Amino acid sequence: MRVVLSGGGTGGHIYPALAVASQCAAEYPDAEFLYIGGQKGLESTLVPKENIPFEAIDISGFRRKLSLENIKTVVRFLRGVSTSKKLLRQFKPDVVIGTGGYVCGPVVYAAAKLGIPSIIHEQNAVPGLTNRFLSKYVSTVAVSFEDSSASFSGAKKVIYTGNPRATTVHEADKNKGFASLGLPNGSSVVLVVGGSRGARAINDAMIAMAPFVKSMEHIRFVYVTGDNYYKPTLEAITSELGQLPDNLQVLPYVHNMPEVLACTSLIVNRAGASFLAEINSLGIPSILIPSPNVTNNHQEKNARTLEKSGAAEVILEPALSGKTLFASIERIMKNPSLHSSMSAASKRLGKPESARLIVEEIGRLIK
Repeated sequence: MRVVLSGGGTGGHIYPALAVASQCAAEYPDAEFLYIGGQKGLESTLVPKENIPFEAIDISGFRRKLSLENIKTVVRFLRGVSTSKKLLRQFKPDVVIGTGGYVCGPVVYAAAKLGIPSIIHEQNAVPGLTNRFLSKYVSTVAVSFEDSSASFSGAKKVIYTGNPRATTVHEADKNKGFASLGLPNGSSVVLVVGGSRGARAINDAMIAMAPFVKSMEHIRFVYVTGDNYYKPTLEAITSELGQLPDNLQVLPYVHNMPEVLACTSLIVNRAGASFLAEINSLGIPSILIPSPNVTNNHQEKNARTLEKSGAAEVILEPALSGKTLFASIERIMKNPSLHSSMSAASKRLGKPESARLIVEEIGRLIK
């Protein structure tokens, strides 16, 4: 089996592709891969670390306003299609998979024009521009949210798979998570994360909430700030309190996030689709603070899907403060019945078999 993967710009597009590659390799040990990404995207550093051959194309996204830059984007797209066709003819894949981001546009489009079976995976509740365009050409559209299927009425086939990143996290060892945090197995952990790079609004709320955490001594709070916010957050808390409360850790980054998630009782986070898939695969209740700085406000729509199902509470940034965040945490963690019902709702949304479902579709297309 020969598979071309494409997707990039953010980890939310890259990690699902890598999860599919991992599942393919597990089911088809002789599988060979090629990843086609952007020259400047995060994929150019992440993918080679996974020992997957990587080729780059020069591509950029469309601007939402009329702009001369969009003319250049069209030219880059056409050149990207031409380059992609050359790479595909050389590699001779059995299937091409795009997981979002503008870089997969020319790659998947080229595959369709060459008659190569193709799949796109949409992570968000609101489909992105690239996937909406590609859906008319590909063999199959896979979606993370069941309600998203209606957005692809012109597609040949739409399947509800969930997000393949869920499969990776579902298999994580929670005891390793406890050990990495230096906590006893079975501890109640509240994880507050601002995303891989951090988020100012969430970090400000962490600082304001720090004086309250010692009132819940049986709960272990873990703040993950992102590298840029680590020192200012730590200094702000210690300057006010003198030292960190015994039940609070402040970390710049977590390198073993799947294992830490596996030992988490409640998470506070943004509402990126891949992260939501991870927490749902483990049945973790969540307090979601959607980023307002994303296309089509898709994070709030992702978050509202979980809220509607009873798996999450949503706090929009204008209402976010240390007091409102702590009140929400306290309400959930001090009410076992509420925590249990949110956990069950989260688990119902989870699709830990997601990567397997996509690989199953790959096998069907090749046959």
